[in-house]
Amino acid sequence: MNIIISQYKQGDYEKLTKLWEAAGLPYKPYGRDSRDSIEKEVKNSSCRFLFASLNNKYIGSVLVTHDGRKGWINRVVVLPEYRKKGIARLLVESGEEWLKEQGIGIFACQIEGYNDDSFEAFKKMGYIPFEGIRYLTKRINPDI
Repeated sequence: MNIIISQYKQGDYEKLTKLWEAAGLPYKPYGRDSRDSIEKEVKNSSCRFLFASLNNKYIGSVLVTHDGRKGWINRVVVLPEYRKKGIARLLVESGEEWLKEQGIGIFACQIEGYNDDSFEAFKKMGYIPFEGIRYLTKRINPDI
C-alpha cells in the first residue's frame, strides 16, 4: 500500500469527523472537538493533526501535541477495513518524528481501560505501561 501522511489543513474538519465517525471513535462536537476548537488547535505550533490517506481517501489520523517537555500521541484512529496493516504505527511514528524535530524526547499516550487493542498496539510500538500513575480530570463542561 502506498500510504501518504499529510498534515491537517484549515477546512479539513468534515473529513476528520467523518473519519472518526466511520471508525467508531467517540468525540465531542460541541466541546473540545468542535470545528472552532480543532481549527484553533491546529494553528498552535505545539500541535499537529496528521492524516493517513490511500488513493486520496483519508483512512486514519492522529493528534500529536507537546507541552515543551513531553509529547502526547492522541486520537489515533484507522478505518476498520484498514486496521492491522501498520497504518496506526505509521501515524504514530510520523508523530514521533515531528516531536523529535521539536526537541521532544519523551512520548506518552493515554488509553481508556476498555481499549485493549490500542493498549496492545502501543506496547508493540515500544511504549511501556507506567504503573502507579492515576489520571484525573476536572472539566468545566462535560462536552470539553
